[in-house]
Formats: sequence, structure tokens, C-alpha cells
Amino acid sequence: MSKLYSGAEIVFKCMEDQNVDHIFGYPGGAVLPIYDELQNFKSIKHVLVRHEQGAGHAAEGYARSSGKPGVILVTSGPGATNVVTALTDAYMDSIPLVCISGQVPTHLIGTDAFQECDTTGITRPCTKHNWLVKDINDLAETIHKAFEVATTGRPGPVLVDIPKDIQFQKTKYKKPKKEKQLNGKSTNHFNQNSIDQLIDLMSKSLKPIFYTGGGVINSGPKASELLRELVYATGFPITSTLQGLGSFPGEDNQFLGMLGMHGTYEANNAMHDCDLMINIGARFDDRITGKIDEFSPKSKKVHIDIDPSSINKNVKVDLAIVGDVKNVLSTTLKSLKQKKSKFLKSNKQKTSKWWEKIQKWRSVRSLDYIGSEETIKPQYAIERLYELTKDKDSYITTEVGQHQMWAAQHYKFNKPNRWMTSGGLGTMGYGLPAAVGVQVAHPKKLVIDIAGEASVLMTIQEMSTAVQYNLPIKIFILNNQYMGMVRQWQELLHDKNYSESYTAALPDFVKLAEAYNCVGIRAKTPEELDDKIIEMLNTDRPVIFDCMVDKVENCFPMIPSGKPHNQMILGPKDQENKKITGKGKSLV
Repeated sequence: MSKLYSGAEIVFKCMEDQNVDHIFGYPGGAVLPIYDELQNFKSIKHVLVRHEQGAGHAAEGYARSSGKPGVILVTSGPGATNVVTALTDAYMDSIPLVCISGQVPTHLIGTDAFQECDTTGITRPCTKHNWLVKDINDLAETIHKAFEVATTGRPGPVLVDIPKDIQFQKTKYKKPKKEKQLNGKSTNHFNQNSIDQLIDLMSKSLKPIFYTGGGVINSGPKASELLRELVYATGFPITSTLQGLGSFPGEDNQFLGMLGMHGTYEANNAMHDCDLMINIGARFDDRITGKIDEFSPKSKKVHIDIDPSSINKNVKVDLAIVGDVKNVLSTTLKSLKQKKSKFLKSNKQKTSKWWEKIQKWRSVRSLDYIGSEETIKPQYAIERLYELTKDKDSYITTEVGQHQMWAAQHYKFNKPNRWMTSGGLGTMGYGLPAAVGVQVAHPKKLVIDIAGEASVLMTIQEMSTAVQYNLPIKIFILNNQYMGMVRQWQELLHDKNYSESYTAALPDFVKLAEAYNCVGIRAKTPEELDDKIIEMLNTDRPVIFDCMVDKVENCFPMIPSGKPHNQMILGPKDQENKKITGKGKSLV
């Protein structure tokens, strides 16, 4: 007779068969049977967070940096509702998560029992799919299905809600029907005709540009390799969204920098003036397009994406190619070499005038800023951090705000999966727990959270997690004592009404670090900055670095709300001449 396993055992049996090695969780009454079984599955390590939101963001950081799905374990009621922010964040940024939540026993569902909530109802809008398991015989198959859904097609979060009585009941264990690749299989709907059309457009273009997003990274490391090969072969310029950074080397001359609201002058102008835009794995987000009816008005637009629902959603395109980025790029390269070898040799000459124009835009040096010998400028802090860490294969997370944009502008990413940030949802508090997850996935690597003092306080309790598990994460705080991006919008959009954006009672971050039994470091002047950063890097324990920066520095360049790409505010002098009024205010 086949062995019978409890529902709690089946949860871990499924994880073993899905090659899960870490889970991030917080115990509670509705999942205690699952926690009872943890001791019997030594290959799976549990990371105890201090808040379920932290579990979700840690799982995101783990997934984003490793390419494997992040796994979360939370209890019913507040445990499940606390993780909703992270699930939504993962949903917006296409990050594969599997959340296992406990639920009250099946006979109590719908009775307003203690710590009961409609978990599947609450999470339906922010997951790819979710399940409430009502029959023990369905449990194993459901969990295996959850991993498949999370990792295939456009990745994303899923949730399996397991009532407490199901965790005690016993049945036979069902292995997955067939092995699933953790990075996900995909269904490709493109054909050779679509590839031929793309190549034809490329060969005729005089002003082309590659516009890349997080879909390249989600497709796996091979996709980034193929992208680099294609960009070098064609000689086309390339830009990237916030989530796409690292898929193409940030230091390469063909890379124009990030585009969008705080993108470079050259990237945004090239997007506006191009005659061919090849979108690879990006979703035409509003922070990228600016004023949608004036977005790249004269270009033919190609959209390559694994998710057909993302195509023609915000911007109408001339050619849609539905498929995994890796497969599309591979087919394109093969076809180029076979059918258009002459194009590869002659094309750089064809686009030479376009590159001349781009170089003129580059000469504006839109990321320059006014330095200071007395005060640390936040841009300078990022530049020095980059110079002192660029040879260390660093992994960078961020919170959300000005520091996030400065990090994207001034820290160069030359490899994929090294940059973890909250894009679509813009979740303050993301960076610290994400750094915990990244460090768990890469215990020997340097992991830095570039933070803002307001953002980091939202999940600061996860420093305790870092200390408990000996995770030497570095929290590099650009401390301007303001909610910086809120203050910037108030200055530019709300007549300098700085309502509630100044934090009057900040903790002493050095003492706070000591209270958490980790290391606190503070820098106040440019002169001492390098030495203090080196001290941080040489410390093999968790560090909170309080970098005191200019309080009123704004993040430029910036596309004013309601304006097209080619109307950017380049700096403080520009902001008076290009005031945002009327309709633009409502679009931020």
C-alpha cells in the first residue's frame, strides 16, 4: 500500500520536487501544521522575516536575482493581507512568486472566524491565478500547477490558500506530471514571416532604436547575450526601461542610458525622433511614453513580448511578435546572418547621420550636476559607490524615490539580474527586504540597498532578519530628511507647498544600527565619503550607512507631466522656464 502523507507534508514534498531551497515566511495558527513539518525537510531552509510584506519583497529579490521562483509562507487573515503589497508589486513587475497561505478550517469558511478573510478574493486582482484547496486529493496537483503558472509565459505571482483541516488530512502524494523548467517554458506564436518583416524594417531604417525592458531579463541570461549580439551586429542605439537595466552593458557606447520621466536627454530624444522603434520586453508604461498622443510620432513600432495582452494596450504598433524574447532574438539573428549578411556590413554607414545626431544630444550631458565641496550631492554619492564597487559583481536593490532614479542614472549595470527595484507599483520599503532575499540567493556576493531615509523606515525591522541569518547586506541611505520625490513634485507642481514631506523626527541611523546589533556608519562631507564607503565594504556584517546629502537637490533631467519626450527639464535653471501647469499636474 502506498504511503499516505498529510497535507502539510505534501506542501514540502511539492517544494522538494520543484527544487525549492529557500522559503520566506512568518508562522501563525493557520499554518502551524506546515511549520511542524519544516524540521523533517532539511533541504528547504526557512527564513523568518519580521513582517509578511518583508517576506514577499525578500522572495521578489530572491527571484529577480536568481531566476528561480520566490516562495512565501504566511498565515490566514492579516498574514495574507500583509503580503498583498508584495504580490501586487510582483504582478506589476512580472516576478515569479508562489505564496502558500493558511486558511481557517473549511467548515468555518464564511463564518467570520478568527483570522479569517477571503484571501482568494482579495488576491485575485494581484495574482496570475490563485486557488482555495478544498480537497486533500487536489493539493499536490494544485501546488505543482502554481509553480507552472508562476514561471511560464509572462512570469508573476500565484497564491495557494490551504485550510487548516486540509493540512492534517492524509492522501497519496502525486509527483508533477512532467519536469518543469524553473525559468519557465513559453508558447511562441510568431512565425518566420514576422521575423522577415522585422528584418525588412531594420534594413530600411535610417533612425532605428532598440527599446528594452524587464522581459529581456525574465527570459533568462541567454536572452541578454542574444540581445547584445544583435545590437553589436546592427550597430543600432539601445535604451532601457528601469526594469531592463543590465540586459545590455551600461558602460557600452551604444547604450543611451535609461529612458522615460528621468531618463537621459539622448535616450528620450532618440525615442521621439526615431523612424523605427523595436520594443523588446517592455510595456509602454506611462512613465516611459510621457504624452501618449505625441509619443514617437513618426516611427514604425515593433513590439516583441511573451504576453499578447500587453501588445496594443497603450500604444498601437505596426508589427506584433508574440514570443519568448530569447526565441525571437535567436531566430532574428539566424535570419539576419542567412538573408541579410550585406545589411550587417553596410548598415553602420546607413545610420551614421543618426549617430551624429545622438552624439549632439549626448554632448548636452544631461546627467551632469553642480558639485559641492561642503555638501555630499546624492549623484556624487552614487558615482563614488559605483567606482568603489564596480569590480565586485555587486547586486543592487533600491527603495522608491529620488535615490532610486539617481541609482538608475549613475550606477552602471553590465550584467542582468544585478538590479532589483520596484518599478510598476513603486513600493516604498521594497529595497531592504529585497536585499535580504538577494543575499540569501547569493551568500558570497556584495549586496547593497541604495535607500532613502523615508523609504527604508517602512521595512527597517528586516535588519533583524539580516542579523539573525548572518546576511551582510549594506543599506546605503541617501539621507536628505525629506520624502525627496514628494518634495520635488511639491516644488514643481504644487507651488512649493511642502505639506508633510519633511520628516522632523528621524532616528539616529548609526544608533539604530547598533540597536539591531549591526554596524552603523555616517558620512557628512565629500572628503570623508570614500573612506567611509571602503569601511562599509570591508565590514562582513550588516551595515546601515547614513549618507547625509543635500536636502533640496532635485532629480533631473525630467519630462514634465503632460509633455512629450523632446520637452525635458534639464536642470534647476530650466525648471523656471518650463513650469508645469494645468493639465500636467493631474497626470503625475
